[in-house]
Amino acid sequence: MKLVIAQMKHETNTFSPVPTGLARFATAADRPPEGAAAIAAYRGTGSAIAAFIELAEAAGADYVVPIAANASPSSPVDDSAFEHIVQCICDAVAQGCDGVLLDLHGAMVTQTYEDGEGELLRRLRAITAVPIGVALDMHTNLYDGMAEHCNVIAGYQTYPHVDVYETGLRAGRALLKMLAGQAAPAMAFGRRPMLPHVMRQGSDDSPNRELQARCREMEAEGALCASLFVGFPNADIEYAGLSAVVVCDGNPAQAKRWCDELLDMAWAAREKFVYQIESLPESMARAQALAAAKPAGSGPVVLLDHSDNCASGGTMDTMTVLGAILDAGLDGVAAFAIFDPTAVQQMIQAGVGAQVTISLGGKLDMPAIGLKGQPRSVSGQVKLICDGQYRNLGPMSRGTLNSMGPTAVLDTGRVQIVVISNHVEPNDLAAFTAVGITPANQRFVMLKSRIHWRAGLRPLAHAVVECAGTGVCSSDYALLGLNKVRRPIYPLDAI
Repeated sequence: MKLVIAQMKHETNTFSPVPTGLARFATAADRPPEGAAAIAAYRGTGSAIAAFIELAEAAGADYVVPIAANASPSSPVDDSAFEHIVQCICDAVAQGCDGVLLDLHGAMVTQTYEDGEGELLRRLRAITAVPIGVALDMHTNLYDGMAEHCNVIAGYQTYPHVDVYETGLRAGRALLKMLAGQAAPAMAFGRRPMLPHVMRQGSDDSPNRELQARCREMEAEGALCASLFVGFPNADIEYAGLSAVVVCDGNPAQAKRWCDELLDMAWAAREKFVYQIESLPESMARAQALAAAKPAGSGPVVLLDHSDNCASGGTMDTMTVLGAILDAGLDGVAAFAIFDPTAVQQMIQAGVGAQVTISLGGKLDMPAIGLKGQPRSVSGQVKLICDGQYRNLGPMSRGTLNSMGPTAVLDTGRVQIVVISNHVEPNDLAAFTAVGITPANQRFVMLKSRIHWRAGLRPLAHAVVECAGTGVCSSDYALLGLNKVRRPIYPLDAI
């Protein structure tokens, strides 16, 4: 038995000004790893592609990994990057195989295609009729082409995504059963016209908690894979939003019943998926009150700059929330992070211990939402300079290499600001230990994150304040100006 195993992952924010060329899919070099380098990069990590590799080796199968391409969320993928990744996968499949296992995202938009994953699968189906199994992110925006051109789909059942490896096992095991003649997967899929706000999608919060629990129950009751996708609303495309896929063994009617059940549950709870935004002045006042009242020795008050999260395509350089922290005079703050390669280089040139005044952040305009970058002059001491390399401790993406690029910490005396050269979201304690900061010892921790921070840092938090700053990850759908998404759709329309 020979398998082709590959990865092509990107969550596209169509409002993001951050370019998405081939280098953004790289792990260490200027292009994504291929062949043996791809296997070495992911074997033993908490990724879906690692699960595929493990399953193939346990089954005694021959396998190839033509490419492992994983990019942080940003603007639509350059056509040249997309074509390179797709061609690598298609060429490997064209050489002959018995099955294909793909670690995809489900919300990739390219310069040409609204449904990047569906286009890849369409091309593969034109080459081969062998079984294809796919692992998808919970933020999949499901198009028909994804489901119609593969045999098995399994989606993450947690957000923060701490079951990425397990999702690979679910998809891979179902496909291997098919190859062994032990299962005949039958798939049902569907959508509901609703755009859940990301800030209300956490799987430890209602209503997604109950929806994902029902998916697990269905699998315990016999489904090969049951997946409820909350969708990614910061993509202005026709089929952004909530969907579901259920795969059963030789029973398409049961698959459809279960799929409809998930969709009906979600629709009935649609009002609970709407996020109510608190004004920034209110958030700052509440944060100060929480810090003043917290017991000695308790963890920090976490301030979430959720409108500028790079893991949803944000520039990670808006200064609105950090500026409010500085203006309010908050003390004992660690802020992760501001993306500003120019400022990092200025601090490197000044050296550790130097006093500097730099123009921080605000380097990137956001024309899709009518915002200009607004840098802020900040003074402080260069506390640390490092290469920005670290591996996640877990539970999310355990063992996966992260690169912040050249990194510096600017200490204003009240606020320690981590300044980075590559986009990395703070979802792991290692992001802080890599720059010599212990979050548990801070009064406040500012994070440019929405939900993923919970994976590695929530146990440390005394309290959480969600701060509405500025950026292309805004939960304000009116600001985003969604024009291409199908209508009517809730909550844009009162249905």
